[in-house]
Amino acid sequence: MIPDTANRLAGLLLALPLLLALAWPGTVRADELRSVAIAFTQLDDKRWQLDWKQPVASPAARLAYPTVPDNCRMAEPVVRGGAAALIAGAEVLCDGSVSDRGIGARDLVVAGDALLRVIPLGRPVQTYRLTASEPEATIAGVPATAQVWRSYFGLGVQHILEGWDHLLFVIALVLLVARGWTVVKAATAFTIAHSLTLAAVTLGYAGLPSRPVEALIALSIVFLAVELARGTRETLTRRLPWAVAFAFGLFHGFGFAGALHEIGLPEGEVPAALVSFNLGVEAGQLLVIAAVLALRGALQRFSPGVEPRAVRLAAYAIGITGSFWLFERIMA
Repeated sequence: MIPDTANRLAGLLLALPLLLALAWPGTVRADELRSVAIAFTQLDDKRWQLDWKQPVASPAARLAYPTVPDNCRMAEPVVRGGAAALIAGAEVLCDGSVSDRGIGARDLVVAGDALLRVIPLGRPVQTYRLTASEPEATIAGVPATAQVWRSYFGLGVQHILEGWDHLLFVIALVLLVARGWTVVKAATAFTIAHSLTLAAVTLGYAGLPSRPVEALIALSIVFLAVELARGTRETLTRRLPWAVAFAFGLFHGFGFAGALHEIGLPEGEVPAALVSFNLGVEAGQLLVIAAVLALRGALQRFSPGVEPRAVRLAAYAIGITGSFWLFERIMA
């Protein structure tokens, strides 16, 4: 009797991190990257334009300032903002070249990362990802393409891990299918679908308004939660998981494209930025899939009697959260 109780407690403890994550409330918009975005654009030999977007929790938040090269002086910025971000711009006067000089966002990366784009006249755009541990970058005389790959790959990983509606869809899909190669095929179909849409929107061949897209993404979560709550009964998604994943993946691709549009793409490096961002999304997605499979495998091994109830509870948590987002986005 005591070992049985211990097994159940162990199973509940193993399920707790997943259940807490799935049940986390809040008005999550997965297609908004919470990164700071900074653009340093050259206007002529001496003048540059510095523009930055600072996500904030409330309109009363104070504006933080990027740091400019030490041979430059920044004018008083013009600020506009709303509930989600402060947007500021200022002219910067520089004495001589800014190559090999530092520019950064020490005060802006306290709660998140920053994407910095340096746009000199007649030269390729430079892209840097600034973090709390590395809040400053050195402007290169001749930029490397690897900068774009590293920066946008990191943003792709960040987007899928912080984008809870995309994340819940992937978690629900893995919990529903839960069979080796079937999971791989479904995840691959989801990847192909949102990659196609992301490329089409980014290159200007397709587009949809953000509000219906966000509602459809929430609806996809509710759909999978209902399928998951039905237990082991044969359902459409259990019969054709790859087809369902592909269909909903097309709409999730519009969401990824919205996030990429928010931060912008470097001129002349659009293919590299697009591919690396998508690879980052996939890397983050694979981490999530591996974590869910490992957690479920641990439940099945150490407390098999608890595992079906934990999955069912997760289905209700996913469904409630998705329904909340659906009504919120329809009524907004």
